[in-house]
Parts: sequence; C-alpha cells; structure tokens
Amino acid sequence: MSLLAGKAAVVTGGARGIGRAIVERFAAEGATGWILDLAGVPVSEPPGWRTARADVRDDDSVREAISEAGPVDVVVAAAGVVPPWSELAAVDPGEWDEVFRVNVRGVMSTIRHAAPQLRAGGSVVAIGSLNSWRGDPNIASYVASKHAVLGLVRSAALDLGRRGIRVNALAPGPIATEALLARMANREAELGIPVERALADAARQTALGRLATAEEVANAALFLASELASGITGQLLRVDAGVP
Repeated sequence: MSLLAGKAAVVTGGARGIGRAIVERFAAEGATGWILDLAGVPVSEPPGWRTARADVRDDDSVREAISEAGPVDVVVAAAGVVPPWSELAAVDPGEWDEVFRVNVRGVMSTIRHAAPQLRAGGSVVAIGSLNSWRGDPNIASYVASKHAVLGLVRSAALDLGRRGIRVNALAPGPIATEALLARMANREAELGIPVERALADAARQTALGRLATAEEVANAALFLASELASGITGQLLRVDAGVP
C-alpha cells in the first residue's frame, strides 16, 4: 500500500530543487496536493496536483494559497534562499533581512497558516540544513536563519503536538541542485575554483564519499510525513551522506 494514499499535501518551493523532488516522491506514494511557488516559475504538475502562486515573504499570499488548498495532511516548508558568500563584516543588512524573510518568516507563515488546515495526525516537515546545528564561514545570514528554523520546528512541535500533529526538520548536506551549481559557478568566476573540483572536494568530506541527492532528501521527507514516523516529532534528521 502506498505510504501517502489518500493524503493531501502542500509543498512550498515545490517547483524546483528539493521541493520538486519531494512533490514527485509524494505523488508516487499516492498523495495529491498543491505546489506553492513564485509567479513566473515554471511548474510541472503530477496527476492530482495543482499550483498556487505564493511568495512566502508575503503573509497574505501564504494564507490565501493554503486556504485555497483546504484541509491537508502534510505540509512541507521547502522554500528557501542562499545568499552570496560574504564575510560577516561585509554583510549587507538588507540582504540579511531578505534571507530571514524567506528562510525564517516564510517557514513561520507556512506553519502558522497551515495549522488550522492540518487534520489530526498530520505532519509538518521543514527544510533546515546542516547549518541548523553548525556554523560555516562567509555565510552567517544563512547559518543563523537555519538555526532559527530548527527553533521554530521544536516550538511548533510542542504547540501542535496535542492535536497529534508532528513537526520535524530535515538537514540536507550539499545537494547538487541547479541553485548549488549556479553558486559554485559564481565562485569559479570569482575565485577560480572549478565547479567539478568544488563538488569533488565536498564529496570527499562525507563518510560515503559522495554527495547526498535531492531524491534521498525526498525519501526522508516521505518517511517523516508517513505513519512510519508516527512517534517522531521536534527532531532534525540529517541527510548528508555522512558529513562529519
């Protein structure tokens, strides 16, 4: 029996990258639902899925889209941004605020407006990061935002747990999405580090000697969304091929 048969889901940032992989995995396991993403972003809808244009920086936009989706069983907050690399002393405060608007306020708005729509026994999965628990140089705004996502998840798990709703986060390691490859290409232009070398260096740092994939992150999201994880809430599950 499919793990999400008869379940309805909402996935923010579901048109591309990890969010898209999650939509495809959920659909393969019988879920129907809604893909929430920005206007103008091309979306391919699996059977039984629809698209609502929403910007997680805009609370009203999120509220309207989730309201349109109706009662749901699973919500995945996958929309996020990674800023350009910059030392803390050179960070643009406006850019810092923008990262938090998407990565933190966006997750808050998603959970906030989804809570009344979630059926008892439902599940929320937020996409955190390895940077939800560790620091990295030249990317302080992203690290701080992903630490905040974990705090939101732990608090929301306590707020919603009495209704039987579970709230967890995933911590992907480096995943070779289009966004990551584009950032590495920018670094190649700026610093002369070829993309292939950067990918190989990242892979060598993992226990498995390779990068985790978007599909593996989607499998972990499926686990947390399903009854297989019925006793798990308030947790951060790493999907990183063994980053030390």
